[in-house]
Amino acid sequence: MVALSVAAPTLFTIGHSTRTLEELVALLRGGGVELVVDVRRFPGSRRHPQFGRERLEEGLAATGIGYRHEERLGGRRKPRLDSPNGSWRNEQFRGYADHMGSAEFAAALQELEAIAGGKPTAVLCAEAHPSQCHRNLLADAMAARGWEVVHLLAGGAREVHQLNPRLRIDEGGGLSYPGEAEKPASARRGTGGAGEGQRSLPGLG
Repeated sequence: MVALSVAAPTLFTIGHSTRTLEELVALLRGGGVELVVDVRRFPGSRRHPQFGRERLEEGLAATGIGYRHEERLGGRRKPRLDSPNGSWRNEQFRGYADHMGSAEFAAALQELEAIAGGKPTAVLCAEAHPSQCHRNLLADAMAARGWEVVHLLAGGAREVHQLNPRLRIDEGGGLSYPGEAEKPASARRGTGGAGEGQRSLPGLG
């Protein structure tokens, strides 16, 4: 008997940037998205008031797209003094990587999986490109769980997320981005080892 391959579940990501609501909706519809999960910790925009929480929710509803705010997956986190994510020089990203190890994040991520498993879903933040946004790390977390994460970009372009080459996953499923000081000796010697109980993941180009 030939085993049938099962396609990975898909999660989309998008940034509202300086777009109009109509432009955002067009990109979402292009991906067949039915629900937006807003992962901005503070969902407001003075420069682009159409993306404030209430107006965005109303605008999406008028087009048949659902909306949910998930503060627990939001960015703007302060890094721990003993952060195990030293390869992130940007404090905002290092702080978010630290937050990814929390019970709060784990619970929210599990809920996101349940929601996105039921209908086409996109997580939304502000930055146009995921490389400039914490949803890049969120995408790592979902991809590490077997999801295909697709970034919806300008002009209808799509980019399948590739796991960050600095990402490490331990035996319990914990994620970290160790800096040179945190890497095990075998990894620093260039032997390719990622430490006991850890494995390297495919890289980001």
